[in-house]
Amino acid sequence: MIIKQRSAFVILLILAGLGASAYLTYRHFNSASLELQYNLQAVEKGNLSLTVSANGTINPVTLVNVGTQVSGTVKKLYVDFNSRVEKGQILLELDDALLAAQLKQDLANVENSRAQLELAIANEVRTRSLYTQEYASRLELDTAVQAKKSALAQLNLSLATVEKDRANLAYSVIRSPVSGVVVDRSVDIGQTVAASLQTPTLFKIAQDLSKMQIDANFAEADIGSIRMSQAVRFTVDAYPNRNFQGEVRLIRLNPSNVQNVITYDVVINVANPEQILMPGMTAYVNIAVAERHDVLLVPNAALRFKPVANKTMAAKLPGANKPKHDSSFAKLYILKKGQLMSVNVKPGITDSRNTEIISGELQIGDQLILSDAPSSPPPQTASSPRMRMF
Repeated sequence: MIIKQRSAFVILLILAGLGASAYLTYRHFNSASLELQYNLQAVEKGNLSLTVSANGTINPVTLVNVGTQVSGTVKKLYVDFNSRVEKGQILLELDDALLAAQLKQDLANVENSRAQLELAIANEVRTRSLYTQEYASRLELDTAVQAKKSALAQLNLSLATVEKDRANLAYSVIRSPVSGVVVDRSVDIGQTVAASLQTPTLFKIAQDLSKMQIDANFAEADIGSIRMSQAVRFTVDAYPNRNFQGEVRLIRLNPSNVQNVITYDVVINVANPEQILMPGMTAYVNIAVAERHDVLLVPNAALRFKPVANKTMAAKLPGANKPKHDSSFAKLYILKKGQLMSVNVKPGITDSRNTEIISGELQIGDQLILSDAPSSPPPQTASSPRMRMF
């Protein structure tokens, strides 16, 4: 009987120990500080910049396409890629054999037309003399005068043809229209170029690579924020750790429609004194359209945070009631005096990280809740002493 009483007593002690341990664990877990349950950040003041972004292509300000007005085979090349040229410098020569032969043929036609004119003049003088002596009729005289005029016109036509041939022969030598750098060459020696339908492009010459421009396509939602002479910052893949600067020169009115997406070309002036920015490079452009200095800033994550239902919630701060039907206000959550509270604020401009707070009950130093802290296992409690079995 005594043994049974001792066994019951021991069992009661074990159960009491387990109950006390469970109670202590439950109390410790539920009384954990709210600071440990959330990711917090203090409200600070700072500067904020709202930017619009787009990709663009770097191009020379003046890019001249050099073509040819006559057809022929390339006989000589005097320049290549990256060659620096002066205005009037010879770039290329076409085979001029056919053009020279045409010129000789038309020069012979000139001599023939000149001889025909001389004969017509002599015939007109002789007929006029016979007419005064009444040995020729008026009709014969008129015919002689008309023949002289026709021969003169034919001579002038032959002379004009020779002029054209000489111009075509001169066009077989391609000269640079501007001073600059050859950025593209589209022909090789022996290649035939045809100028019958449209002028082919033989060379592309950039007039001044120390002054470049960016053609950037901005979405129609952003174009209303861009103004002339705005400062521009951009980067290129060739120099990822370097920021370049430019200035908006022109907003072209001609829209571009690609799959129902409307964009506008914004032309940006760029100084390139080192000539490290090359034609065709992709520029990642950012234009600051609004700036704020020394304003309250909150992380964007705080505006997205919503407490879960099982968290202890306190009443709203006094005076922080949200105006009805006013979508311009947002709700933030802070920890104050160990309690979770909501604050209504009016946000302003935002970037990818922070948002300006225009008005509301938020103050510098308030502990903003950004998110729930990662869950952790319940704290370990000291194990109860093992009971010695009798």
